[in-house]
Amino acid sequence: MVEGANLAAVFDDLQLRTLRAALDRLIPADDFPGAWEAGCGDYILGQLSGQLALLVPVYIAGIDGLEAEAQAEFGQSFAGLSGEEQDIILRRVEAGDTAAEWRTPARSFFSMIASHAAEGYYADPGQGGNRDRLAWKMVGFNGR
Repeated sequence: MVEGANLAAVFDDLQLRTLRAALDRLIPADDFPGAWEAGCGDYILGQLSGQLALLVPVYIAGIDGLEAEAQAEFGQSFAGLSGEEQDIILRRVEAGDTAAEWRTPARSFFSMIASHAAEGYYADPGQGGNRDRLAWKMVGFNGR
């Protein structure tokens, strides 16, 4: 975990589960770990506790929006949905075709979280993501 990052100070348990599920659908595990295991959550939390602190309310609103979409569409928590159901929600959010009321623009949130997931997955491990250089190993980059 990124030194100084405190999950409880940023997200409640439901928001954290929703964030994890969304990140793992954006970068799912295959022969290599998915987003969460590769440290994308740590990367995002580190950024939100530093340079991107002003985005904390946007993240909270967006994560709450994903949860509201899941409740509106399937009557259950986003993290409790199947991968296919989560993908349906994420595709609709990406397109801005939402059923629930959002406190932040859904399409902008999707673009931001997808960008931050990719950054965290491929970033220099010193930034909190790309745990054990997993993504670099995947693409054959030795870090020099």
